[in-house]
Amino acid sequence: MAEEPAAEIQLLRSLKVKLIEILSADADFVLQQADSRCLLSVHGYQRVKACRFPSEKVTDLLDLIIQRGPEAARGLLKLLNEHALQETFPMLCFIKDLDINTVSSGIIKRKRETPDLQEIIPSKQICKKGSCLVQEKQLMTVARTIGRSWREIGRLALEISTVKIEQIEEDNSIHVERVFAMLRYWSTCQREKATAANLHSLLSQGDWALPPESIDFLLEMK
Repeated sequence: MAEEPAAEIQLLRSLKVKLIEILSADADFVLQQADSRCLLSVHGYQRVKACRFPSEKVTDLLDLIIQRGPEAARGLLKLLNEHALQETFPMLCFIKDLDINTVSSGIIKRKRETPDLQEIIPSKQICKKGSCLVQEKQLMTVARTIGRSWREIGRLALEISTVKIEQIEEDNSIHVERVFAMLRYWSTCQREKATAANLHSLLSQGDWALPPESIDFLLEMK
């Protein structure tokens, strides 16, 4: 009879899809943080670093840590709960509700008996026009409307550095994926300010302003 995987491994596997989606916004940052805590072997680090796409890097990183066993998995869970990661990836807030110290006993406990609204509906609170945090589906819709001026929009409207834009361009070969990655990076950096209304405002000003009919959906009630 096969031995049941450790609780840390089970937890990490259950969160894998969600973590890939969140951490892909800045995969290189996650890799450096994990490496600084010796969660990967030298070979493993080089393997993940060589991955071309952010989602591929995060997937490989998680797989390698899971393969290394409970101690590495536990180390990653603790890393995700640290201030640097929580600040860079606001959607990791749900990790705070997991009592990592009790995971090794095979019991994953909640710090609060009753989950709060943010846990049940992450980043999508009940809201008025455009006041919700922007959703990835909305970001992709906007990405499809932005053409060759995407770099200018990134630098001037979204205040993203040229270095970051060049990195996004290098990591993504398809235009719409580049624009989507740029918008998602903006959303991650802005945290609670990354509302649909704020994005609409930024994309409605200056020489880079998008046609109202292509972005007014951001102000619709959800």
